[in-house]
Amino acid sequence: MLIGIDFDNTIVCYDELFHRVAVEQGLIPSSVPASKGEVRRYLDGRGQGDVWTELQGYVYGERMSEAPAFPGVLEFFRRGVRSDLSLAIISHKTRYPARGPRYDLHRAAQRWLEVQGFYDPERIGLPADRVFFELSQREKVIRIAREGCAWFIDDLPELLTRPDFPTGVRKRILFDPHGHHAAEEGLYHTTSWAEIERLIPCCNPVS
Repeated sequence: MLIGIDFDNTIVCYDELFHRVAVEQGLIPSSVPASKGEVRRYLDGRGQGDVWTELQGYVYGERMSEAPAFPGVLEFFRRGVRSDLSLAIISHKTRYPARGPRYDLHRAAQRWLEVQGFYDPERIGLPADRVFFELSQREKVIRIAREGCAWFIDDLPELLTRPDFPTGVRKRILFDPHGHHAAEEGLYHTTSWAEIERLIPCCNPVS
């Protein structure tokens, strides 16, 4: 059984980093709540969608190393790998930002995984060939099907409910740490990695 896991906003938490960088650049007042979504809403509400797009590229590129993992996710991977769970990271991420400097976003993400110990057998030990960064959401869906994921974890309900989402995925787990999404039929709604771990017996081998 292969469990596929999204990367941005599922493994990596950007809330405090987006807020900090936006305050540093004078884009928002510090009173804006410290979440990625609130920063975007503030900028979009002032007609600064292009500023938001460029901010994303800067955070996902130049400042990526400062983003923490969500609480519990590194432990989940560590226990899962040691319990012989089949895990894969499958993400939709463009190679370069749509606006602004040409940061290599794939390389920044790979470096983040290296620093967090994902490829280090003494820390997590996920094989490097189990990580996929696809250029579009459609290519991501194709990869999920090609790899044969039985379960998939993502923060976007629109991805999990796509008409072309692979029917072979038996469990679709929505990771919604801020509780922004209503429950949807066919999705397992979770708000933390502790909840996800209760769904997946990652401390014992799974066949």
